[in-house]
Amino acid sequence: MPSLAPAIAEVRLAVRTALTDLPEGSALVVGLSGGADSLALTAAVAFEAPRLGLRATAVVVDHGLQDGSHEVAGAAARAAADLGLEARVTTVDVTGEGGPEAAARDARHRALREAAADIGATAVLLGHTLDDQAETVLLGLARGAGAASLQGMAPVRADDEGPAWVRPLLAVRRETTRAFCAASDLAVWDDPHNLDDRFARVRVRERVLPVLEAELGPGVAEALARTAEQLREDAEAFDEMIHETIEDIVEHAEAGISVSVAALAANPAALRHRIIRLVVDSEFGVSLTRVQTLEVARLVTDWAGQGPIDLPGCSAARRGPDLIFTARAR
Repeated sequence: MPSLAPAIAEVRLAVRTALTDLPEGSALVVGLSGGADSLALTAAVAFEAPRLGLRATAVVVDHGLQDGSHEVAGAAARAAADLGLEARVTTVDVTGEGGPEAAARDARHRALREAAADIGATAVLLGHTLDDQAETVLLGLARGAGAASLQGMAPVRADDEGPAWVRPLLAVRRETTRAFCAASDLAVWDDPHNLDDRFARVRVRERVLPVLEAELGPGVAEALARTAEQLREDAEAFDEMIHETIEDIVEHAEAGISVSVAALAANPAALRHRIIRLVVDSEFGVSLTRVQTLEVARLVTDWAGQGPIDLPGCSAARRGPDLIFTARAR
């Protein structure tokens, strides 16, 4: 028998490892675009899922952003069917805030979540690779988005409202998924948007990372991915500390949420700032910027009688021994 191509072996192993802990009989959704990453993921799932007693459905999301998108989606669905998977095409309306990339991502995630609910899937599998992780970390670093952004994408992310989001290929290079498709004789669709330098991610991929590799030596992408993994480990430990602390210092008050000033002041700045951000996010659904967080913290560490601070969706005010967060009237 001919030996298995190394790329096929690597991708299948990554998928098998990601799926091993799922209960037998579970249903899965695989996000498929027709590109090399998602096509390699889909082919590996088609091979591994039946052996683990899992049922998988490939879902192709047609964003309708390019001429011929319907034909591309149909071809991807047929490729999945040829691999032995049930396949469906979902057309979405890409509208919303945050630019076309963010709007398309949000629409795609909604469609995948709805498909998962329709078939009772416990997980949605996405084809992000190590290269995508490195790009995400670099973009977060350039934007000064803090440690949360530099953690990149989690291999598994639980969703309180639906299935888990699983990325089996985060340790696999993009060149490996292309080699997988070539060795498997799978026709890959190359999205023109992946070469459009209007998008920051494309500029990072095509310009920034190659320069870093050329100037600093090979292994930059792997180093960025390791950084993300280490920061996620630190953040998980930090989050556990924060939740334990919040139980002791945060109370529901008639006016909103009350946090002990003395307890906040006794904590290190990093912990204090995280508590402030978490309280506002969990209660009001708002993510504070670094500047906003520091202004709220001044009510604790540098208070000279200043009045309330207006924040998106709420306000923060010092009232005696407490810091009070109150929803703003709409």
